[in-house]
Amino acid sequence: MVPYSAALDLPHALVEWVTMLIVTREGDRRCKLPPHQRALVGLVHLRRHDTLAQLAAGFGISVGTVHAHTTAVVDLLTDPAPGPLRALHEAEPDYILLDDTVAECDRVGDNRTDFSHKHRRHGVNVQVVTGPVGRLLWISPTMPGRAHISLRPAPTGSSGSANARAFPILADHADMRAGPWVTTPLRRPPRRDLTPTQQSVNRALSAARAPVERGIARLKSWRIFRRSRCSPN
Repeated sequence: MVPYSAALDLPHALVEWVTMLIVTREGDRRCKLPPHQRALVGLVHLRRHDTLAQLAAGFGISVGTVHAHTTAVVDLLTDPAPGPLRALHEAEPDYILLDDTVAECDRVGDNRTDFSHKHRRHGVNVQVVTGPVGRLLWISPTMPGRAHISLRPAPTGSSGSANARAFPILADHADMRAGPWVTTPLRRPPRRDLTPTQQSVNRALSAARAPVERGIARLKSWRIFRRSRCSPN
């Protein structure tokens, strides 16, 4: 296999931050790759989703070592991840946009709970919260692909409606029963049409929710979320 190099479209500050996490956790542990290179192994895996064999050839290490480095980086990134309330209070948005997306994964066995009938593929369901302009604020732990967004707890958790009302939520029809603080489109009554005013309200809500797709696109720029070669578990 021929080694190759490629540019990584990530800020240098992010690589330095992950390097700092590695140094803080592992100290000066002897290793073939320095902490900076170990950070790159993990970030390239998440950003480009190259195979372990490709990464091993590119960095001149074994496949087993690549697996160890990528697993370590993922664990390090998981620990400092903020909860939903902390992320929202730090950002202080006027309102938040809520949507979900399916991160495709390889099918394992005959587990139908990981098959999304809406997207026609196996994967995990991820809840995405963005600010008014589509900036990613928080993503949820994964759920089985067939799980509907309305089956999940609200991103405000179980802290009560007072915290929830501090951040008005714009969502789609899937979250109609999430709570009175969640604004969703008006549903057409049985055998009747929406009034012109109600249609205008729905159009305005759709326009306001459009930036959430920008946040999902930013999430999917990490190719690990496009089609992960791993079990949905």
